[in-house]
Amino acid sequence: MATEMNSEKLDFKRILPVLVIVLVDLMGLSIIIPLLPLYAARFGSSPLVIGILQAAYPLMQFVGAPILGRLSDRFGRKPILVASQIGTLAGFILLGFANSLWLLFLSRIIDGLSGANISTAQAAIADSTNEKTRTQGLGLVGAAFGVGFVLGPIIAFIVLAATGQNYQAVAFTAAFFSLTSILLTIFWFHETLTDGVDPAAARKRPFSLGAIRQALGRPAIGFLLIIMFFYQIAFGGYEQLFSLFTLTRLGMDARDTSGLFVLAGLFIIVVQGGLIGKWSKQKGDRWLILLGLSTLAIGLIGTGLTPPVAVPWYDKAKVLESMAGEGQFRVAISSINIHLPDESARGWPGIIWLMIASFPAALGGGVLHPAINSLITKASDKSEVGGMLGVATSVYSLANAVAPLFFGVLFQWFGGPIPFLVGGGILATLWLYAPRVVKVTD
Repeated sequence: MATEMNSEKLDFKRILPVLVIVLVDLMGLSIIIPLLPLYAARFGSSPLVIGILQAAYPLMQFVGAPILGRLSDRFGRKPILVASQIGTLAGFILLGFANSLWLLFLSRIIDGLSGANISTAQAAIADSTNEKTRTQGLGLVGAAFGVGFVLGPIIAFIVLAATGQNYQAVAFTAAFFSLTSILLTIFWFHETLTDGVDPAAARKRPFSLGAIRQALGRPAIGFLLIIMFFYQIAFGGYEQLFSLFTLTRLGMDARDTSGLFVLAGLFIIVVQGGLIGKWSKQKGDRWLILLGLSTLAIGLIGTGLTPPVAVPWYDKAKVLESMAGEGQFRVAISSINIHLPDESARGWPGIIWLMIASFPAALGGGVLHPAINSLITKASDKSEVGGMLGVATSVYSLANAVAPLFFGVLFQWFGGPIPFLVGGGILATLWLYAPRVVKVTD
């Protein structure tokens, strides 16, 4: 085992079960993400209520991630993974049977608390790698995220088409993937915390806000958590407002924008699945963080500066028809209060500019998360790796909850480009300050 853990080559067979479990989990999650706003609208929700519903999941992750991470340090990775996945399964089943708005909220709360198991999966990767291979391993977890988020919406589209827009069928499909993940964990995954429970881990409380405060107070970890929080506010806001931006700026409907998401997802898979491991070994995690901050800042600022020229195939009437929907779910076009571009200005400059800006944004978003997590594990004692990754996931989830609220206000009050320019400015400031704070540990 010592030879294996000291190797500079990643033991892919050892981490493969974790990657597959994360992939299946994320496919279940990403299947329902495009559905939730429509699901809530069925019960007469306003856009504000829909935004709060979308924030419920990451808010619950903020609470649940440190608990599950710390408990995995105490009891092992496998039992915590199984317990949390059972909670996720219950949340999806409840979503399938939901016949009121409060049940939708309850399902997302349960799933958010349980969905914080990603910190446990990351801890299992940390157990199975060494300092030279950890960033590559965590990058592969990010690649599994990317694959899941590419496949999930495709599966949701197929299920909806096959069942005549049956929302319950999509929720139960997500439950099927969750059940598959549970079975994979029980029968394939082997416990990675092989050295037994550290007495120090057993004495620690599962969760307290003080744990986050203490982590922020540690010089080697605190600034990394600050970077994670602000980068995910910027990148999370970018992801959640991107489709609204492309609609109001370029006249792109959901089908057009989903194509861009798939392209960006494929690019992130390439970065996290192949390039990040090579870059980490050659340049180190500190270099990756600086690269991520700079490229994501460029991508977001570039997005905000996208020329307001509608795509060549833009047809305002058709876009309004697609937004209104069909059948019993159709709404009056006159009730759609979204400003769409004028048909008189159509061409290629807008979409070409946006596609070019999307690549540095995807590159930055792809390298930052695994590089930050890798440095956090290297700055932590072995007995607290799960807890520290839980704190990091909690900070990440809090940023995901803040992003749609904060950037949504900027979008509504100041216009579509402003959130992206503000996000890019925040990241550029972090990039200027980071070289003096983030230390070389490789």
